[in-house]
Amino acid sequence: MTDEITLVVPAQEDFHRIALLVMGGLGARLDLTYEDLDDLQTALESLLGCRDDTDDINVAIALVEGGVRTTIGPFRGAQLDELERDSAALGLRRVLETVADEFEIERRDGSEWVVLSKRTSAPAEATG
Repeated sequence: MTDEITLVVPAQEDFHRIALLVMGGLGARLDLTYEDLDDLQTALESLLGCRDDTDDINVAIALVEGGVRTTIGPFRGAQLDELERDSAALGLRRVLETVADEFEIERRDGSEWVVLSKRTSAPAEATG
């Protein structure tokens, strides 16, 4: 069984904190380690920073066996071009490679979505 929380917020920077707060609350409920939660929030914050428009952004956080899968999007145009290039520079790709166990870009209906996977030491089922 997969539990999933989906949040839809405006892409404007003022609303990024809401997504981070929801992820923090989920992390606390799952007893994630500080390091795991920090990694997930860093990845989310980095991806949210790619969007500077006023459209909505979707953040889906799913509890899967052994970890957390987060899907963020939609992204359009050149917003994720940096992820397509292999670079040693400190940028979005390097951040995601450091804090997520896996990431991939999915193409859906003319837009791109980033799927992050993070294995955690916490159980995959919520308690309480």
